[in-house]
Amino acid sequence: MYLSTVSRPVTGPPAAGRPRRRLAGVGGTVVALGAVSLITDVSAEMVTAVLPLYLVLGLNLSPLAFGVLDGVHTGATAVLRVVGGFLADRFRRRKLVAGVGYTLSAVAKLGLLLAGRSVPAIGAVIAVDRLGKGVRTAPRDALITLATPPGALGRAFGVHRAMDAVGAFLGPLAALAVLFAVGPRYDAVFVASFCVAALAVVVLVLFVREHAPADPTGAVDGQRVTVREAAGLLRDRSTRRLVLAAALLGLATIGDGFVYLLLQRREDIGLRWFPLLAVGTSLAYLLLAGPLGALADRIGRLPVVVGGYLALGLAYLLLAGAAHGWPLLVLTLTLHGVFYAATDGVLIALAGPVLPARIRTTGIALVQTGQAMAYLLSSVLFGLAWQVWGPHAASAAAAVAVTVALLVTVPLLAPLQRRSPR
Repeated sequence: MYLSTVSRPVTGPPAAGRPRRRLAGVGGTVVALGAVSLITDVSAEMVTAVLPLYLVLGLNLSPLAFGVLDGVHTGATAVLRVVGGFLADRFRRRKLVAGVGYTLSAVAKLGLLLAGRSVPAIGAVIAVDRLGKGVRTAPRDALITLATPPGALGRAFGVHRAMDAVGAFLGPLAALAVLFAVGPRYDAVFVASFCVAALAVVVLVLFVREHAPADPTGAVDGQRVTVREAAGLLRDRSTRRLVLAAALLGLATIGDGFVYLLLQRREDIGLRWFPLLAVGTSLAYLLLAGPLGALADRIGRLPVVVGGYLALGLAYLLLAGAAHGWPLLVLTLTLHGVFYAATDGVLIALAGPVLPARIRTTGIALVQTGQAMAYLLSSVLFGLAWQVWGPHAASAAAAVAVTVALLVTVPLLAPLQRRSPR
């Protein structure tokens, strides 16, 4: 459906043309990358859905130790995002660099089998998995920005993230099916996850296309991107604003595993049903990612991002309260999904047009690195706060952190909003 609407001009009266205008600019590259992300997220969320229980209940990790591993899960290899982004820009091989990242993450699923019950080994395997994600994310997002008109980036990222969210929705269900079929055997989940991840690599190789570089060496106007040119991004005021804002927002975000563990303890959810908590978040995400991306193109991307973080702060307040019950559980997961739908792709859609196309992959990687490094710190701090103050006080502190982060980042991003087409 998306492929058939990209190249046709809009004709007829406005009412008849609206559906086509909504899909304009969402082309084959976006849809193919969305399919790769969908399959990859099935694999990733199969592991993510069971990992908190495996670590906290199976290996008896403390909240602080889990916070350290959870931070490693996203932030420890974040600096390599910049390396991957720079290599993709220098050699104009974004698909190849992304493929290396997807392959690393697939292999890491088998590494979990070899790690056994060794916490250091599990941490190392998780680091390899996140290395793969760090390497692939910026080139993938750059492929989307370079294949999409600037005014349609919110829609394009919305479609991509919606497809990604379908995978996040199906992943926990797949893990649940494996656990019901073979019992509480985490190794079976890890093997199934590897097979799915390998399929994603095959789809990337066969169906994702990248425009040929300006010349066979990958140069633009006869010159490749240099280290000095990439480093110069941080001398640009707009880039510094983006990186600082992303870092502050990352610092105010706690890991999904903490959210689900808090809900599991409060509602006394059975271990076999624990993966369904991630399904709740993913369902809200996949239903809202596309509409909120299109809304961002119409009203501006910053208001949508702010709304997403307000939803996150409210979810943390619900976790901090003593009330419980299924309505509050559903509301908390819905708000958590709204947060992802309103921020995950929309923040990059806001950043993309501000960054030079020649080194855009490196710029996106810088933004994502700032956010991931801050996330590493926030996971450790939240785990420490939970261990010292208890889960309710730690959740209340997280809600306050979201409010403070918004008060600082909105003035930082507002000038960039005016430069982001819509």
